Order: sequence, then C-alpha cells, then structure tokens
Amino acid sequence: MARELKRTTCSRDCPDACGILATVEDGRVVHLRGDPDHPVTQGFLCYRTASFLDLQYGPTRLTQPLVREGGRLVPASMEAALDLVARQLLRIREESGPAAILHYRSGGSLGLLKHVADRFFEEFGPCTATVGDICSGAGEAAQVEDFGVSDSNDLFDLLNSRTIYLWGKNPFVSNVHLVPVLKEARQRGTRVVLIDPVHHKGTTLADRYLQPCPGGDLDIALGVGRILLDTGRADPQALAACEPIDGYRRLVQGRTVSDYAAGSGLTVADLEAIAEDFASGPTAILVGWGMQRRGHGSAIVRSLDALSAISGNLFRVGGGCSFYFRRRGAFAVDRLVQGTRIAPRTVREPLLGEDIVAAKDPPIRAVWITAGNPVCMLPDSAGVARALEATEFVVVADPFLTDTARRAHVVFPVPSLLEDDDLLGAYGHHWLGESRGVVPPPSGVLHEVQLFQELARRTGIGAAMAGSVDEYKRRLLTKVEPHGVSLETLRTGPVRNPLAGQLRFPERRVETRNGKVQLLTAIPSRAVPDPSYPLWLFSNSNLESQSAQWSGRGLGTHTWITVHPDSAAGRKAGEVVEVESPQGRLRAELRLDPRQRRDVAIMPKGGHYDRGHSANALIAARATDRGMGAAYLDCRVRLV
Repeated sequence: MARELKRTTCSRDCPDACGILATVEDGRVVHLRGDPDHPVTQGFLCYRTASFLDLQYGPTRLTQPLVREGGRLVPASMEAALDLVARQLLRIREESGPAAILHYRSGGSLGLLKHVADRFFEEFGPCTATVGDICSGAGEAAQVEDFGVSDSNDLFDLLNSRTIYLWGKNPFVSNVHLVPVLKEARQRGTRVVLIDPVHHKGTTLADRYLQPCPGGDLDIALGVGRILLDTGRADPQALAACEPIDGYRRLVQGRTVSDYAAGSGLTVADLEAIAEDFASGPTAILVGWGMQRRGHGSAIVRSLDALSAISGNLFRVGGGCSFYFRRRGAFAVDRLVQGTRIAPRTVREPLLGEDIVAAKDPPIRAVWITAGNPVCMLPDSAGVARALEATEFVVVADPFLTDTARRAHVVFPVPSLLEDDDLLGAYGHHWLGESRGVVPPPSGVLHEVQLFQELARRTGIGAAMAGSVDEYKRRLLTKVEPHGVSLETLRTGPVRNPLAGQLRFPERRVETRNGKVQLLTAIPSRAVPDPSYPLWLFSNSNLESQSAQWSGRGLGTHTWITVHPDSAAGRKAGEVVEVESPQGRLRAELRLDPRQRRDVAIMPKGGHYDRGHSANALIAARATDRGMGAAYLDCRVRLV
C-alpha cells in the first residue's frame, strides 16, 4: 500500500491558516494533523479541520457540474456547463449591459487566487460588485479610521504583556492556536482578563472574568477612559500622539463613571481595576469580532482603540490593540484586480437580498457566487433565498452542495482545501503559506484559474486571463520577493511576512494622514430594545463547524438554543421550543446553563437554512455604523 506524507496550508475562514500534514494512501487522504514545524500550528489542528475528511469524502461533495433542468439540478459535462454559462452571460450583457451581472465573493476560501474570479468579472464588464464585509467590516473600518491600518503586533509579543484582555473573544473556538500562547504567557506571570457577556471555555484561561451586559463594551471603554483622564494616569507622550484630545475628553466626560458602570452591567470597582491594568501596563487588547457585529460596532472598537492609545499601550512592547492581522498585506493583489472603484455599481453585502431585488436600470439578471454560501450565512436568510430564486440566472462555484448551490441554475465544483493550489496569508498571525493539492481533484473539477480561463476563452477575453497557477502566484509575491520571499521559498515551509514588524507602531506614529491616532469623539444613538423580545441572540462560532461546513453529523434534527434556566419559563432541557424574532421563527432544542446571563440566548452560527437550522433566518438585515458590516448581534428573540 503506497503511503505518503504531504504538506499544505488550510484555506478555511479562520485566523490560523494552519500548516497541515496529510497522510495519503493510494491516492486517498486517510489522516490529517497539524504541521509541527509551523511556528503557530505547532503540530495540532482544530476539531473542524482534523475532521475535514467527513466533508472531503461525504455526500455533499460535488465532483461534476450540475445544471438545472425541469426544476432539478442534474449532472452535466464541464464543456456543456461552460458553454451554457458563456451563452447566458454574453446574452445578458448584450441585452442589459454588464451591470446586470453581479459577482459575489465571500471568504469560504481565503486563498488569494480567489481574486481571479474578480479579475474575470472586471474584464468581462466591469460588472456589479459587492461592498462591505459581513465578517470584520465594522472593526476594520474603525481601526483604519483610528490608525490608518488594521494590523497587529507580532503574535508572540503577547509573551511580553503584563496583562492581556480577551475582550469578547473565545480562542478555543475562534482562534485555537492562540491558546498555547496565552498559556505560556500565564506561566511567565501574565494575567489574562476575559470580558464577555457569554460564559464559555475561555474562562479557563482567565485570571479574572467580567460578564457585562450585551453591547456594554462601549460603556466600559468610555468609563475607563474617563478614569484615566480624570486621575492623570493617561500617558502624556501617548496623548501627544493622539487627536482630538479635547473632543475625546468631552465625550467620555459626558457621563459619570457610575453611569458607565450601570450601563455596562459592571461595578465602578470593576472599571477602576481595568483602568489600573491599562495605566500600569503593558496591557494588550485582543478584540473579539462579535462586538463589532452590532449597529454601533465600529464605535465599540474605536473606543477600545482609544483606550489602548491614551494609556500608551498601543505603542508598547507587550501592548497593542489587536483586531486583525493584515493577511493580504504581503501580496500584490492590485496586480490582479482593481476593486470596486471601477464597478458600475455596488450592492451592500449585509443587505444582499434586499439590494438584488431593488436593483433597477438594469435589474440584476445574473449572479455568480464564489467562495460563499449567502443563503445560510447572511442576515435575513429567507430574503436572500427569495432574491436568488427570483434571479434569472445564478451560478455557484463551490466544493459542496450548499443551501445557495441548491438555488443555482449551474453549479461548478471547485477543489477542496486538500486539492487546492493557492497562496495564504493569515488574519491571526504574520506567517505566509502555500497550499498545494495533497491529492488531485476529481476528474470533473477544475481549478478556478482554469475554470475562468475556459470561460474567458468562450467570451472573448482569453488573453486577459492567461497564465498558469504558478505565474499568478508569482505576480502576487512581487511585493515580498525583493525581501527574499519567493514561491520556491514558500515551498520549503511557512515564511514570516517580511513587511510586518514585531511592533505595529514602534515610533508612536500611526498610518493616518498626519501620523496621529484619530480618537473617537461621538457615538451613534442606539434603538431602545423591544421588551417583548427579552433575549439578545448570540449566533456564535462553535467547535463542530467552520461557518456552514459541518463535520460529522452536524446539528442533527434540530438546531439548539442555550439560555439561563430562569429565562426558560419552566421548560426543561431537551425540549423542542419555538424561537421567535421580529424577523422569523424556527424550532430548536433547549439547553439550560445557569452560568449565562438572563438576557442572553446562544445559538450556533452556520446552521443550514433548508433544514430549518439557520439562526440567520431570525436576524434582520442591518448594516453597522461603519464598514458596511452586518449587525448580527442586534437581534432579540423570545421562546414561544
């Protein structure tokens, strides 16, 4: 029996971009483990990727194109599917112009070559594109406003911290390779403080756990900022690197510390203890992504940025305010695509269904979906489903038959993460990697570069899409090649991005126009919650799924919802209950947890819509205050 050990890099939507060792026997992957030589992966994988073979060889895996005939998706040859799609795109462009065609690309794969899809639709049109980012839009926009860039200190700089704040972050689920770093930091004497309305396993990493009210993070940060200014413990040198100090001071002094404590659900003593941690430093903030998924999410992150900046921790070894690592920063993406600035129009990603339906002059007649499952993963799942069902021609490229693919007219299978050939950055550290297929894709599956080249040949733009996969990779590496990072270098193992320093802002100078931190000076108003829906819904990541890709049996017959026993109105654990929001209703298995707040309900994100599992069916489509993110966590529900 032939047995080989092959290396690749995980391309799933996760901060870690792990190095993977795959055991291959007779052309089939039989085992996956983490690469022990990868400085971050350190030899282990999350459960989701370790269990990926359930999906790789499971029933939803697509191995040949599907074409809709008589209301059903039926197998077709690649030639026939490509010919059909080319004819339809050419016809719609001729009749209505390229703006009638929408290309939607999401983060189902974080490979940089997924931008080849963008390139095709720019050359073919340019066509309508999406604007916004449902995952990190509000937080990134906040840091770009404040610092000119959203990026972080080196991951291992946390070993220099006196205190680390896990602010709304559960690394066991969302960033598992951060866990060993936190454990080592604690062994060296670092204190870890967790702030999160939801009680979770991350509490086992914390020396102190604070459980504020949902959305109370803004009040915490503003209250602590006031304490630092009022007591003279803000860093004078850091204040000189910020503006406008007077505007920020007026904002935080607009309420008393007692008011901020009451609004946050914490005590004045809690806020004073936080202030002491930031005054004494070095203190690092690791910003979870949940809080920026509120209507005022960008303001929340800006308040954390300001707290880090005025205390001086933004500029210190062992400090920083880490929301994101700039995963594309090493790559010359502009060599492939020009972006939304040349699009004839844009639609808003968090309001995708609404904007597709509303589009006029011309209407959106065709939608191509790359690396995404918007029916399942966007707010207002029912509205997105209806919009795609009403669209004249829908094409989906995906390794799996998803809720979205089931609504397509043509489905193209593409390589899975174990078959793909691409380049990866990470948004949880600064290492770069190459993915190489450890097994070839099935005979009916084309790499996306080849897929779009075949489509380009049929639509008259073949020359614009020319180039091998390796040639595309080399174009992307032109920024780092002068620093010694080539395709050949990456093929020997992961390489740290040479453009990323150990500290993001070592000279007390950020990347805004004038080099100064731009402090928050105003906050958006917030709607008064409807008391008839008493529970804030947290649709959280979980150990068993990567977004909508569930390993093993998935959710089973029903999704689940966890609440405090006092919030269950006498119901028992295991009962099936109706969960209702102003947007919709679904059935869920009830779980009870006395450690949770009485105003919180927790459901898994990424449940399949067609099985009645999608929490997004309960969530209205709303945009955040900046960055065109999705306000997922502004949803309130009740058990009925």
